[in-house]
Amino acid sequence: MKKRLLFIVMLGIGLVVNAQFSKARLQASGLTCAMCSNAINRALQKLPFVSAVNADIKNSAFDISFKKDQEVEIEALRKAVEDAGFFIAGLQLTGIFRELKIASEDKLRMGKNELRFLEISKQTLDGEKTIRVLNKEYVTAKEFKKLDAATRARLLQSDKEANGKLIFVTI
Repeated sequence: MKKRLLFIVMLGIGLVVNAQFSKARLQASGLTCAMCSNAINRALQKLPFVSAVNADIKNSAFDISFKKDQEVEIEALRKAVEDAGFFIAGLQLTGIFRELKIASEDKLRMGKNELRFLEISKQTLDGEKTIRVLNKEYVTAKEFKKLDAATRARLLQSDKEANGKLIFVTI
């Protein structure tokens, strides 16, 4: 009985993802002036896991730094931008990974985020890596159609099955 309990505990420890997001590059759509950029900037800075936001007004982009040892909620980023009256046209997240073995279609949990890797080769993530979010709420409509066709409609179908709670990513 003790051996079985120890095995279960060890198995649980092995499933913990040794990774943390450190920064992001968020492309916004619908911005027309500096006031629009300021509204998104303020909304992002209110998030408890955000340490700094630097706006790139020329490219309608925001470089976001996250607090160390704080859980990053991807959906909270989207909600903050939408609550400010705008949309995300692209999101890249950079994280520090430690010997994380992944392959296409693999799912992993990072805090409240459930990530599913698409269109990647089997590999080990180690060190700083950037992933790109592919869900339709995180890319333009035109790009989502292109991505959905490239992944043989798996994005759209899987998103419906997961009720929008699964974050699709690629490297």
